[in-house]
Amino acid sequence: METTIKISGMGCEHCVKRVTKALEELPGVKNVRVSLERAEATFEKPEALSLEDVIKAIEAAGYQVEKT
Repeated sequence: METTIKISGMGCEHCVKRVTKALEELPGVKNVRVSLERAEATFEKPEALSLEDVIKAIEAAGYQVEKT
């Protein structure tokens, strides 16, 4: 299932790489695309992985997920 989330706190390409790495390290996550310009990440995750786990990984990397 493709998921898109808004992320605040990214200011450069290094930030994009940190968020990308945090997402890619989660089990089953693939096709990660992080956009600095749109301040968002799009990725595919398995049903078994909760969105809360994804949010925790991004926050552990030092960024905030904007709740909609």
